[in-house]
Amino acid sequence: MSIISGLNKEFESRVRLGMMSVLMVNDWVDFTEMKNLLQVTDGNLASHSTALEKHEYIEIKKEFVGKKPRTSYKITETGKLAFQQHLAFLEKIMRQ
Repeated sequence: MSIISGLNKEFESRVRLGMMSVLMVNDWVDFTEMKNLLQVTDGNLASHSTALEKHEYIEIKKEFVGKKPRTSYKITETGKLAFQQHLAFLEKIMRQ
């Protein structure tokens, strides 16, 4: 077994790592705010958020505010646990 086998492959992307980090310390974050924080394109953010949603790590809410659509993200309990385990494993690797 490799020393990296405990890392979560879903968090290998810097965009996903950034999204999860932002969502660990914020309740709901909207698309524009997340895009500005991570400095990524619309398509890049959308594809990575879809991947995280597929694994039930984040929840995506789409709604209309007035006549404008708004997309927001929130981390799920499954996502919090998976991300905490990923970070704990990284710490373990660094201490070896």
